Amino acid sequence: MTATTSTRFRAPPKALFSSHFARQRTTVYPDTLGATRAGPSAAVTANSGPATLSVRTLAWSPLGNLLATGSGTTLRVWNPEKPNIRHSTEMVRAHGQGIERVAWNPAREAELASCSPDGMVRFWDVRSKGSIGEVKVGGECFTLAWKPDGEEVVVGRKDDTLIRIDRGKLAQVDSYRQPVQTNQTAFSWSGKELFLTTGDGSVKVLDYPSMNHLYTINAHTSSCYAIEMNAPATHLAVGGSDALITLWDTTNWVCQRTLDHMTGPVRSISFSCDGAYIVGGSDEGSGIEIVHAESGDYVHRVDFALPAPVVQWSPKDYSLAYAFGEGHAGLRIIGSFGLS
Repeated sequence: MTATTSTRFRAPPKALFSSHFARQRTTVYPDTLGATRAGPSAAVTANSGPATLSVRTLAWSPLGNLLATGSGTTLRVWNPEKPNIRHSTEMVRAHGQGIERVAWNPAREAELASCSPDGMVRFWDVRSKGSIGEVKVGGECFTLAWKPDGEEVVVGRKDDTLIRIDRGKLAQVDSYRQPVQTNQTAFSWSGKELFLTTGDGSVKVLDYPSMNHLYTINAHTSSCYAIEMNAPATHLAVGGSDALITLWDTTNWVCQRTLDHMTGPVRSISFSCDGAYIVGGSDEGSGIEIVHAESGDYVHRVDFALPAPVVQWSPKDYSLAYAFGEGHAGLRIIGSFGLS
């Protein structure tokens, strides 16, 4: 389960992290164009300003120079350096229903995929601003994970069926019905294992591509939702409905620590680019807590009054993107800072 990390940055000392991060500016990226087309039922008003869309899913591009958001049926790609919507790119005619997940191809920087309850998985080229293919998988799609080499995608439906898609052929390879509620999927960095968070509180580890069961991690006492492996591939983080994040050693699969400052179910988890820091997102509570992964120490809090269920660190630096829950508008990014 090996992985490589960028050598341009090294982890800032945890004692200095808060003072550095507190100086960074937060930039708002409102999708006012999408809100105009979506109508009042899908749009909200932020700070008495123009109507804008709530962000349900977001993802940084592999190089960290672009960020994609799914807001209702609108799929938009932002340039983080230019928050005005005129500098963004909208993928036209994305889906017939709301976008549940968007994810970039890890091996092709201009390509991303999206899925929706409309039963479609679509592939997009940012340069041409349009679809480069689609695969109809039926059912309500809500999870999406790329194999690290960018050659396959695994899509999860709400009937607990996982579907392998060949990116090159734009075709379904096979489907696998799971015996337990399956909430989210993630690949190991090698692409040889697939992790599933489940409704019984466990994480199933499957061999890929055979989908044979390898072992089970008894991670939580209630449903597991979010999951992510850090860049060094030394830790696996799992978030659950019990408002906890557990950190697991990937050598012996031992729980090294439990993070308990979350409020409500953990809907997203993200490690910083060097794997040194971790954040979690929930649709309850307020603010964001940043944790030093190795020690488990809470090093900084980003204060705001709303919950932020969707959070993600940039893959190239310490930029942190987040979005508030349904009924609250806009994408936000806390700016990066250089690490010596």
